[in-house]
Amino acid sequence: MSEGGVVEAVFFDLDGTLADTAPDLGGALNRVRGEEGLKPVPLHLLRPVVSQGVRGLLRVGFGLLPDDAAYPALQERVLTHYEQHICRETVLFAGVAELLDALDARKLPWGIITNKRSRYTDPLVRALRLDERAVAVVSGDTAGVPKPAPEPMLHACRVAGVNPENCWYVGDDLRDVQAAHAANMRAIAAAWGYLGDGSPPEDWHAEVLAHSPADITRAIGLD
Repeated sequence: MSEGGVVEAVFFDLDGTLADTAPDLGGALNRVRGEEGLKPVPLHLLRPVVSQGVRGLLRVGFGLLPDDAAYPALQERVLTHYEQHICRETVLFAGVAELLDALDARKLPWGIITNKRSRYTDPLVRALRLDERAVAVVSGDTAGVPKPAPEPMLHACRVAGVNPENCWYVGDDLRDVQAAHAANMRAIAAAWGYLGDGSPPEDWHAEVLAHSPADITRAIGLD
């Protein structure tokens, strides 16, 4: 997409970009720790690994890696607790509601592309009341492979009926930028999010580094 070119749609990552899911994901981990007689892990220690899903939570909360024998059972217990309390404390990040309202007011389609499995994506998106507004919701198990592969991005564009080269993708992880570029989209790094592996978003080579949703409004010409 050329600078200042037409914008057909804007797509967003979910966890760490649109919604702060860390309290409910961390709460699920800490419920399992409580069942094991362990004290809760403070949320500020869990927030940076939320983008890594249960893998990151179990590494911090139990010192486990996916090839450890105890991992599968604990993974399922954490996910069960999460599914039962999927939107108890989760909220949209400050400024996100206003950004989505601005997109709707301009009749500019927007959607969600996440690596979260649809088992959790769909009820969460419904609970946040975004399901009827999003032109496409693509989960990690929708297109056969997750980000940073381009397939989820291309699938969302097909559903929305838009051209990837005329779309923006907003995410808080390096793989979000990689997926966007692999699909010939332009990328916006959401610096307010969890920031994935902790690498500086300035180094991700996104076209725009946004420190707040208001920066996106300006970047795509909605102000």
